[in-house]
Amino acid sequence: MTSPPALLELRDVTVRFGGLVALDGVSFDVPQGRVTGVIGPNGAGKTTVFNVICGFVRPDEGRLRWRGEPLTRHRPHDLTRLGIARTLQGLGLFPGLTVVQNVMVGAERHARAGFLSALFALPRSDRDEAALRDRAMRLLTELGVAEVAGRFPGELPYGVQKRVALARALVAEPDLVLLDEPAAGLSAGEIDELAALIRGLRDEVSVVLVEHHMDLVMEVCDDVVVLDFGRLIARGSPDDVRDDPLVVAAYLGDEVDDSAADELTEGGTETHDQPSHGGGVGSEARRA
Repeated sequence: MTSPPALLELRDVTVRFGGLVALDGVSFDVPQGRVTGVIGPNGAGKTTVFNVICGFVRPDEGRLRWRGEPLTRHRPHDLTRLGIARTLQGLGLFPGLTVVQNVMVGAERHARAGFLSALFALPRSDRDEAALRDRAMRLLTELGVAEVAGRFPGELPYGVQKRVALARALVAEPDLVLLDEPAAGLSAGEIDELAALIRGLRDEVSVVLVEHHMDLVMEVCDDVVVLDFGRLIARGSPDDVRDDPLVVAAYLGDEVDDSAADELTEGGTETHDQPSHGGGVGSEARRA
């Protein structure tokens, strides 16, 4: 059985911040129609990978390819045009806009007159505004939060705000959505709901998931990429990665017993709280 074609490719990506090597020759593919997880202890390079893909950070070496074409000198504002959407840890919702208006911002890719024109009812925008609002409401309905469409983000529980942020990312119908720690701050029940949402995305969009919650990663990801000290140390299926000795050592130290290794995948372990006795995870050197 052949693998699905790569939507996004990273090849030998290296990023340095002064004397610190945040990524060291990292290479992996993001296939179409799959959920790819990027995991690792604190300071492993997960956020840097996310920022390179988004265009916040330019690699010092290596290259990216999008749909087989070189992806160079792109910036975050180029992502929508490329067919890439993202969510951030900080949500980034506009407090002065209602929920449905926040989601409409994400549909700018489909707006002929432009969102601001539609939002402020400028000439020739009425039809565009109706189409954007309809698209936004469909997403809010699919994510189970249509009843809060007219409310402001600050009035809503954090878990609901997370769904609104996801709706805004999906409303532009991207080919790839980047989720940066979507489970942060959620309760166990909310994480279960998030897992169901992510699993449901497979048929519509490819996903890159940067996440600390190992139970979520193991449940929803088709492929997992593991980083440690900026280097790729393992990749494969969740089962393959979970049993990889290098992965266990990176999270729990060089000498671990079976019961400690089980902690890596059971009970909703948040891996960023785990020390690494052998590798110094969590030390000052890891905070990059």
